[in-house]
Amino acid sequence: MTSPDLVAGPDLDRVTSPAVPEPTAPARRGAVRVGWAWLGLVPFTAYVLLFLALPTVLAVGSGLFDDDGAFTLANVAALGDPVILTTFWNSAWLSLLTALIGAIVGAIVCYALLGLPETGAVRTMVDAASGVLAQFGGVMLAFAFIATIGLQGLVTTFLMDGFGIDIFANGPWIYELPGLILPYIYFQVPLMIITFMPALSALKPQWAEANLTLGGTSSGFWQHVGIPVLAPSFFASLLLLFANAFSSYATAAALASQGSQIVPLQIRTALTSETLLGRENLAGALAFGMIVVVAIVMWAYSFIQRRASRWQA
Repeated sequence: MTSPDLVAGPDLDRVTSPAVPEPTAPARRGAVRVGWAWLGLVPFTAYVLLFLALPTVLAVGSGLFDDDGAFTLANVAALGDPVILTTFWNSAWLSLLTALIGAIVGAIVCYALLGLPETGAVRTMVDAASGVLAQFGGVMLAFAFIATIGLQGLVTTFLMDGFGIDIFANGPWIYELPGLILPYIYFQVPLMIITFMPALSALKPQWAEANLTLGGTSSGFWQHVGIPVLAPSFFASLLLLFANAFSSYATAAALASQGSQIVPLQIRTALTSETLLGRENLAGALAFGMIVVVAIVMWAYSFIQRRASRWQA
């Protein structure tokens, strides 16, 4: 009779003592491919370091040193000056107002587009126009508004000649701080459409069907499902619009040529004005203040966006 140990022993050894396979040639080639793939990040890394990180360090660092290279907090302390605080307040309320209007109008447009086919002519045209108009700013946008509603603009002349309405009866507001509201909304709405439309499209039709199956209504669906799910994406987009307006410079510089009503224009004044001799490094302190505000906003944006991404899978 054959012993059980003689029969089971070799099989048991093979089961309980698994051998570690040696790396095969395909596996080693895969590791090489992963290593080479990292080289694709080199151009992007160089771009970030040269055009984002280095200018940020130089801008912030210049506010912490005087003309002789000695460390000082005098420039940072100047951020408490009432004039500079007013400038930051102007930038904050202008950015918040245009972000709110842009977010609400953009969300309404996204809701209107939700029932259209994604590959349809209207949806494709709106998506393409939003991508272009969100980047339309600076001198071109300022010129467009001056030619339209400036002191001698087409709309201004039409209202005055045809109806006797003088939209500048209280002064040339288009060249002052209120004149930046309309141009900012012009590029805030397309940006909202770009950022919020994917979240709205991620609403699953099965959720609405389940709501109707359980006896719910359309308004109940939006109250208990749609709005709670979309709220993180909406507020994340709102924060992005705020940061976009807060850091905008070119449009304001081209339209409001006089005064320094917002922080970017105050930085320009600190760099170019001949009346602030010895305070050139104040621009670095102002840039530091802007970076702090934008960093807080973008941190909140990324935090909310991570929560919203759970519903967009």
